[in-house]
Amino acid sequence: MAHLRTSVWGPAEFVGVPPWWLMGEGLLVGVAATALIAGTTLLGAWTGRPSLADGEAGLVCAGALAVYLTLIGAGRALIGIAALLGVCLALQAPQAATGVVLAERGRVQPVVVTAVEDAGAAAGGRGRYLCSVADADGVPLKVRIWRGCGKTTRPGDALAVVDDPKGRIPPRGVQAGSGTAGALRDLAPWSAALVAGCMVAVVRSYRLSSSAGTAVPS
Repeated sequence: MAHLRTSVWGPAEFVGVPPWWLMGEGLLVGVAATALIAGTTLLGAWTGRPSLADGEAGLVCAGALAVYLTLIGAGRALIGIAALLGVCLALQAPQAATGVVLAERGRVQPVVVTAVEDAGAAAGGRGRYLCSVADADGVPLKVRIWRGCGKTTRPGDALAVVDDPKGRIPPRGVQAGSGTAGALRDLAPWSAALVAGCMVAVVRSYRLSSSAGTAVPS
């Protein structure tokens, strides 16, 4: 049972409160993993590199985190939890990165609604409407807008969209609280959970034998 517990949850061979340096190491690993997963996606969105912007690089970083935790002897369950949290963060990061880029360099322009579709009803559900829109010159946008498009929206209504002057990110509807802080807000719970998961995994990977050195016979 002791061997099974060690394999699943890590050895945690310390008495009382974990050493401060060990907790610091865990915090560093968690923060670094979070920064890499979210940062590569943001870099991809900013520079227009699809392989980074789509979160693929973030998934690779989550896999690298799992490998690192395996190498230091973390418990299998904690490795799985940290890897799962890393994958969830990588999947959430593209939308947040898009919001950050549009908040920093996007420009707001008015558009006119040309058609409204109840996407929820089409899918057997409720709650989301998609608006086809055209710009001031009458040129239809290639994407449909759901932010700002609602049940009361009708063809001919005016909406505001924010687009990327460099054309690397498709336009989206303007919504209250859609600034940089609002775009990052959705990542905060996943980031905090990943940092905490990494801290626990690293702390519980501690083996007394790894730092005790050669025992002196008595």
